Amino acid sequence: MSKPRIIKKYPNRRLYDTEVSRYITLADLQQLVLEGVNFEVRDANTEKDITRNILLQIIADQESGGKPLFTTDVLMRFIRFYGESMQDAFSGYLERSMRLFDQQQKAFQEQLRTAMEMQGKPMSAISELTQRNLQIWQEMQNQFFRAASLGIDTGSKKADKKGEKKKK
Repeated sequence: MSKPRIIKKYPNRRLYDTEVSRYITLADLQQLVLEGVNFEVRDANTEKDITRNILLQIIADQESGGKPLFTTDVLMRFIRFYGESMQDAFSGYLERSMRLFDQQQKAFQEQLRTAMEMQGKPMSAISELTQRNLQIWQEMQNQFFRAASLGIDTGSKKADKKGEKKKK
């Protein structure tokens, strides 16, 4: 991974992009995120890394306008995980889920592009991808619940109950 682009935040709330030597806005930072640019936001006085705070501010701005990504219920559930013993497991689960979702979205787009080029049986490719996604999500949920010591199986390995004798 390349060295991150440094953005400095000054006490007057202005953001300065040291790579292009100009002041930028939160919208500019959001565009850098969309472009996949690796950057860090540092407090100009203390040099403390404040990237997470700025990213949360971008999310808050996005959530307050238009159609929000997170419902009120989801946000309340997030808040309830803070300080709980499950916080680390939940954080890891969210991170893996987002990474998987991103990978699967890219794979789906590639499958769709390939299917359109083939002009053959595009639905079979989509069906296959959907089945594969479902299996991956179920296994990921099982790993999360096992890590959380809940022992819940979401159905990826259902036991065959045929032939089992009932005990009295």
